[in-house]
Amino acid sequence: MSDCSIRPALITNVLPDSIAAEIGFEAGDRLVSINGQPLRDLIDYQFFCADEVLELEVLDAKGQSHQVEIEKEYDDDLGLEFETALFDGLIQCNNRCPFCFIDQQPPGMRQTLYLKDDDYRLSFLYGSYLTLTNLTQREWSRIAQMRLSPLYVSVHATEPEIRIRLLKNPRAGQILDHLRWFQQHELQIHAQVVVCPGINDGEHLERSLLDLVKFHQGDIPAVASVAVVPVGLTRFRPVEDELVPVTPAKAREVIAQVQALQSKFQHQLGFTFAWLADEWFLIGGQDLPPESHYEDYPQIGNGVGSIRQFLKEFQSAAKHLPVSVSPARRFTWVVGNAVEQAFQPILQRLNQVKGLEVEMVALNSQYWGQEITVTGLLTGQDLLRALSGKDLGQGILLPSLMLKHDDSRFLDDMRLEDLSQQLNAPILTVNGIDQLIETCTS
Repeated sequence: MSDCSIRPALITNVLPDSIAAEIGFEAGDRLVSINGQPLRDLIDYQFFCADEVLELEVLDAKGQSHQVEIEKEYDDDLGLEFETALFDGLIQCNNRCPFCFIDQQPPGMRQTLYLKDDDYRLSFLYGSYLTLTNLTQREWSRIAQMRLSPLYVSVHATEPEIRIRLLKNPRAGQILDHLRWFQQHELQIHAQVVVCPGINDGEHLERSLLDLVKFHQGDIPAVASVAVVPVGLTRFRPVEDELVPVTPAKAREVIAQVQALQSKFQHQLGFTFAWLADEWFLIGGQDLPPESHYEDYPQIGNGVGSIRQFLKEFQSAAKHLPVSVSPARRFTWVVGNAVEQAFQPILQRLNQVKGLEVEMVALNSQYWGQEITVTGLLTGQDLLRALSGKDLGQGILLPSLMLKHDDSRFLDDMRLEDLSQQLNAPILTVNGIDQLIETCTS
């Protein structure tokens, strides 16, 4: 990617009482360079800002160029926020994975829903998963030079022919060479394996985990952890694909297989190393492992231990629940049916508060064509179908993870305001346990 593709970084917010606010930066200004270096992304910005003396080239909202000199303490933040973390554009995916969620969406949605990112910068900054198949030598060198670690890598299979079959990309077969590169450069990855029944399960899953654990050695193990995740399918996927959904029987089979390997890894390493996503237990109808199983939650972003963590946080926060509330109120709490049983203790405890009634409505997604659905995949149309004509009390408690980040739209593009109007009920978005309790009781 050449520097000519780098655009000045649009500033969308200046933090109050920050260095940038003191100098007079404003939203709408654009940062061109720091100490003569054009900035490709937020990583460059953070790296070059670490100096004590900075010379910034800035374009104001009218397009006028300014040179700004700053002296500050090493590592002091300037207090700028940007429109995007990537100033030179998104590095897109060059694979054709049949289980890609982007390809399992209906046509005619907004264009941004079809952008396939496979960008190592987003992996480093936010923990999104990449495949390593589209990196140029320049990008590999930058990862090494700037010590961009850990990265989060979708491995899926270590056998070259199986990974090529899954990613539909000949470069996918180089995964073991890529892992050796991380090992040689003392950099780390967290890996994920999305299990597709009949393709990379059974002996292939075992082979992948046994290959990956060989890279968990030394002071800086190249593979820090692995998450094993069930494939998620929708009714919009291409009809010619070879994928089949994970059944309860398959889920129990994978649980047993991976738990046997976990015991082996615990014995060898004193560390679990490979974790099962919570979804396996929900699909298989089995109890979640105890909280102690998840150690330091290395794969929480992959749904490994997130339910246990949520329940633990609730248990702690519930100590501060009032005995009663006045006036009395009733709410409808919408969740995916995957967590219906797991969240019963929360529901029961909330309903012990005198004057508070919370009704849980646990839904599957007919929009995606799923029998079992995690909360984050429920759409506006799913809620409209299930809640129309019902008495929803003082409002709907809506987990914010159903909505696009910093937006009021569901995955099906329906707006929160439109849904509220059609249901003739307030929708109260809740982000986490504290907000759930506060909304119910304040």
